[in-house]
Amino acid sequence: MERTEIVNVIQKKIFGLALTVGAASFIMAQQKVTISGNVKDANGGVGYASITFKNQQNNQLSDAALADVNGNYKVELAPGNYNVSIEAVDYKKFTQTIRVEKAGAIAPFIIVSDGKANLNNTTDIQGVVITAASTKPYKVELDKKTYDPSQDIVSKGGSLQDVLSNVPSVSVDTDGTVSMRGSSNVRFLINGKPSALLGIDDGANALQSIPADQIEKIEVITNPSSKFEASGTAGILNIILKKNKKIGFNGSVIGTLGYLPQTNLNTNLSWRKGNFTWFLNGGGGYRESKNTNRNDNYYNNASKIGDQIESHQNSEINNKTDNYNASAGIVYDISEKTSVNASGTVRTFDSQNTGNIDYDYILLNTDNTHTLRKNLGTNNNLAFQGDFGLDHKFDNKGQNLSLSLSLQRNRSNNNSNIKEYDNYSDVTSLENIINQKTLNKNIVLKADYELPIGEVSKLEAGYRLDSNNNNYDNNVQESTAVNPALQYLGLYTFDANYKELFNAFYVQFKSKIGKVGYQIGLRDEQSNVTIDYHNLAGTNPIDNQKKNYNNLFPSVFLSYEFAKDNQLLFNYTRRIDRPRGFFLIPNPSYSDNQNIFDGNIDLNPSYVDSYELGYSISKKKFTINPTLYFKHKTDDTKMLVYNKAVNFEYFDENGIQQTGKRIEFHTKPINLGTEDTYGLDLNFNWDATSWLKFMGNVDVFGYNIKGSTPYETLDVLGNSITATANFSGNGISTKSRLTSTFKIDKTLNLQLQGFYRGGTKTDYQVRKDMYAINFGASKTIWKGNGTLAFNIQDIFNTRAMQATTYTANSVRDSYMQWQPRQFTLSLTYRFKQGEKVDQPKRKKDINSNASGDDQQGPM
Repeated sequence: MERTEIVNVIQKKIFGLALTVGAASFIMAQQKVTISGNVKDANGGVGYASITFKNQQNNQLSDAALADVNGNYKVELAPGNYNVSIEAVDYKKFTQTIRVEKAGAIAPFIIVSDGKANLNNTTDIQGVVITAASTKPYKVELDKKTYDPSQDIVSKGGSLQDVLSNVPSVSVDTDGTVSMRGSSNVRFLINGKPSALLGIDDGANALQSIPADQIEKIEVITNPSSKFEASGTAGILNIILKKNKKIGFNGSVIGTLGYLPQTNLNTNLSWRKGNFTWFLNGGGGYRESKNTNRNDNYYNNASKIGDQIESHQNSEINNKTDNYNASAGIVYDISEKTSVNASGTVRTFDSQNTGNIDYDYILLNTDNTHTLRKNLGTNNNLAFQGDFGLDHKFDNKGQNLSLSLSLQRNRSNNNSNIKEYDNYSDVTSLENIINQKTLNKNIVLKADYELPIGEVSKLEAGYRLDSNNNNYDNNVQESTAVNPALQYLGLYTFDANYKELFNAFYVQFKSKIGKVGYQIGLRDEQSNVTIDYHNLAGTNPIDNQKKNYNNLFPSVFLSYEFAKDNQLLFNYTRRIDRPRGFFLIPNPSYSDNQNIFDGNIDLNPSYVDSYELGYSISKKKFTINPTLYFKHKTDDTKMLVYNKAVNFEYFDENGIQQTGKRIEFHTKPINLGTEDTYGLDLNFNWDATSWLKFMGNVDVFGYNIKGSTPYETLDVLGNSITATANFSGNGISTKSRLTSTFKIDKTLNLQLQGFYRGGTKTDYQVRKDMYAINFGASKTIWKGNGTLAFNIQDIFNTRAMQATTYTANSVRDSYMQWQPRQFTLSLTYRFKQGEKVDQPKRKKDINSNASGDDQQGPM
């Protein structure tokens, strides 16, 4: 039955929505009064101070507020006695006891750097409504840049992949490949650490299973400090998921409809009162996509009748996916200094794809042939993650210890059934049945310690243990017209195991001398890899093969502050690109008999030295952040594409058995030469008027690649030849993105976004330009409790990758469009929300990953 019946999917979600709305009905109103006030120092209001009111008789009546940019705040409290505590950046913690009896205003709390404060007499005035200052979508910090997707209209109702398409310095290719500054070696983290939710080896499909509505912010870390793991030569994308920041019961639900057919329903619920917090997030969705591919191959050494001189491949694959996710967790403050937390997350991802691939073969001096390939594939993925943490504060000066344990499990099962039909016949000439099972188990244990030294210095140290175990079970069966019974292909039917035990230690010191800030760190990583591999044919077995690495990774960050929000930044880091597990397994992928991925047991890590020089200025209406960067990579991992001519048997039109030659395309990762990349990455925000805002990113980068390698292959006659793959090349390319937001009135916003990626050229491959334009609209409804959003992705249907690849005996022109134009309509409803309050800095919340580093804890 076709699953495009969207109505049926929505009906399944209605029940979940009803439960969500019903859950809010138990909230009972508490008789409270409104008080307002101001936090200031000797020079005026102190912006964004955190004010906590703890009721002395009943913790359930406690509440908190976050001051606006001028230090003003408003909060509703039940009459009674309260212990007031105030925390703000660069100020000592303030504490005071007050009594609340009636509505009105209390005189300002005056805080000073030496910790002295006082409370003046109260006066009675009417309460006022405070409107928080708008936040900038992009913020520059010493060792990272932070992107806030809340103002991103064009991705509302979408997924993590849609959000990443709009993040400055990040680009998403047509097949879902994410890259930064021209490199796809990006390390993904969720709440600061690797996560089973992103699937094994960070599959692109997993990016679509995380709803955009659950993302709090994205940290773009192009040059990570020693506190982060050293993997990912392009940098790190740290996905921070939403956590509760409001007192009492809070919730929201968002539903989405779209075309190509798409439905989603996601709910966020939380309760925070006193020392106890719980949260429950969940949802699911259905999506259809269409993948279009064309490959035109031209061979240059045909010499006898029947040799291929051209082949043309056209395919269209339709994909249908279901995904569901649920997260639940608790946080309990044992005391003012110690808290514990536990959380669990489960995610399922199921897909079904159907497609036809047409192959046309142009032969030398004989009739051309045609093959139709029909493919039916299914994928089932189940991921679980359990997290536990403890956070302890030794004193009120910032000395903290955080411990966390994460248990992760991800199971993936892929099945394909492929049938071929020759020369428009309805008789099957070849059939493949492919079953690929992968099981990943991961344990992450971390400990982090922070020690402030004086007023401006801090020492940090930590340890991490990561145990990673991947099991691969691959089965490939094939039948032909000559041998109609299904038989296992011994070379591609195998069992393999990849184990990695990872230990890391780091130490980092941060301080400031006048206007100069600095942070230096050193990280030691020990990685012990064990590989086992056995195929059914019994060739090239691998038993308990070891690959061990031990490396030091320094990092240096410097800043010079000309004035507030006006600084010069310089940093240097060394990083590593460890081979993915399946890259080391021979013959791990047999998608069809003409496109084969071969692993390479001899593959070694790549290393990169990365330098950045940036400038950042942030004013009320604009922010500009240009960065010059240079990266030098050694032993770079390249994908070698080559072809082979292999024998196969068939029956001709007279029913006589014949032997022919078929060309296979193979892809294999290899270490090769050096690669230098350099460029200017410019990000900016500009509030041009009260109704028009711009956010843009321009990356002009150059590249200089050196490396060539000989390899053994076969010509179309079946003769062994030695060819050379030359990856060398240099040039300049560009990537740019501009987002314009138009405020029509207080409730309606429009957004238009343009994206452009320039072409690249090496002796091995030429990639053409690509561009796309997106549109979004957002309308606030229901007195601010609802949002209606509409967007169009790729208005002109131009987002497609085109490239020309040169091998030893062929030229391939390729075209790929992963997803055509899409339309999405979403509706968000928010239950009555408490005042938004940031977590006090009395200790780190390892659920929140407030500092955004990979040593933080669970979701």
